[in-house]
Amino acid sequence: MNQKNSDELNDELLDEYDFSKMDNGVRGKYAKQYHDGVKLVMLEADVAQIFPDAKSVNEALRALSKIILQHQKIA
Repeated sequence: MNQKNSDELNDELLDEYDFSKMDNGVRGKYAKQYHDGVKLVMLEADVAQIFPDAKSVNEALRALSKIILQHQKIA
């Protein structure tokens, strides 16, 4: 990180947000719960243009999964 980026990051926090005085905080306390059941995938650029957010991707995959399950029952 260069000096300019470092200064920009430091300027974003107000003085009253002094996290060094927080002695009861636990880093990553809820990280495991958050990540359980979550799959992170990278969409290629052409696919990301069609599906701009997680909701649209999930809807499309649910529709596709219904088609796949119906096809498997027939076969």
